[in-house]
Parts: sequence; structure tokens; C-alpha cells
Amino acid sequence: MRSILTVKRSGFIALLCALLAACASPDPVKYSGIDSAGALAANAGDGTGRVPYAYDQPVEWNRYRAVMVAPVTIYRGGDNQFGSMAEEDKASLATYMQQKFIEALRSRFTLADAPQEKTLLVKLTLTGAQTNTAVLSTFTRFDIGGGIYNAIQNARDREALIGGSVIYAVEIYDAGDKRLLKAFITKQYPKPWDIGASMGALSASKAGIDKGATALMAQLR
Repeated sequence: MRSILTVKRSGFIALLCALLAACASPDPVKYSGIDSAGALAANAGDGTGRVPYAYDQPVEWNRYRAVMVAPVTIYRGGDNQFGSMAEEDKASLATYMQQKFIEALRSRFTLADAPQEKTLLVKLTLTGAQTNTAVLSTFTRFDIGGGIYNAIQNARDREALIGGSVIYAVEIYDAGDKRLLKAFITKQYPKPWDIGASMGALSASKAGIDKGATALMAQLR
């Protein structure tokens, strides 16, 4: 009897998780309006689901000593994934992204205003975001159904139920010859049990930007 109940309980949890997963925010698309769209391909090497499209060239990143960071662009293409997000919220995220990526990049590179020897040009395009749902985003971390789902997602470092996220494109060029070195589209979000990131409409999106800036620096070292 115990084994039957265990099987039924496991089946119920699997079904519950599948149903709740349908509530997650949408996955990124290969946005047609970004400069590197033609170079991007499905990223078979990404097991996280965070970077579905990418372009890479063999690069010795330690050759580069300086970086130029272009102003963050808010994507206006028809395939954007902002939903009904207010323009002021998009602008707030773009400003925050500019600040956080500059902070991260300056830990490794000298910031430059014009191309010089051994300089990278980093272009960031904010292509989509989803805000937290007031009260509900936090509540689902603890209720029975959401708690089970979020516990599994937390262990897998995946997206929370009814949580916020941010989607953006990164394009990195050699600032001297304008050669595309690296590009990718990524979706970032906090861990489900990051309760602080569930409070405030943009807190999860901003936490995702923080994670994305750290992840980029890890790739450029």
C-alpha cells in the first residue's frame, strides 16, 4: 500500500510541476532586429536553457585590456517580449543594466570612450522582461503547490513559478576592426528561494541582470 501511495504521490507532483511550468515566462526567440541575428544559431552546448542562441569565435580574451560599453538599447522589434510592460519600467531596467555591466566589466578592463589598441566594444540590447506579480510572486514560494515546484526549480537553478525575469542580447566586437567576436541571447532570473527578488515589480529582473553581468565576466576572463 505504501509503495502505491508513493507512486501516486510522485505522479501527482510530476503532473503538478508540469501544469505549473506552463505559467513560466516565455523563452527567448532569435530576435530578427538585432545586428547579429544572422550569425546566431541554436546553442546546443547550453544545458541551462538560459542561453538558447549564440555565436562564438575562438578568442584570446586576455589580449584585450580595455572595453567600450555602448548605451543599452531597448528593442523595439515586433518580436520583443516585454508584454504590457510600461515604458518607464523598460527605461529603468536599461539604466540599471548599463550601470551593472559597466561595474562588472571595469573589474577586468579599463573603460574607454573611443577605440584604442586591444579594445572590446560591448553592445547590450534589452529585448524582454517580466515583472513580479504583487504578493502572488512571494506567496507561491510558500504555498503547497508552488512550494513543491519552486523547491525543484531551486535545486535545478531554474525559473520560479510566477517570478520576474529579463531577456537581452549581448554582442561583443573588436572595437578596432568591428569584427563580431561573440554574441548571445540570454534569459536571466533569480533563484526561486531568493525571497528578496520576489518583492517589488522589477526586483527579479534586476537580480537577473546582476547574474548576467557576473556570468559575462566569467566568460571574458
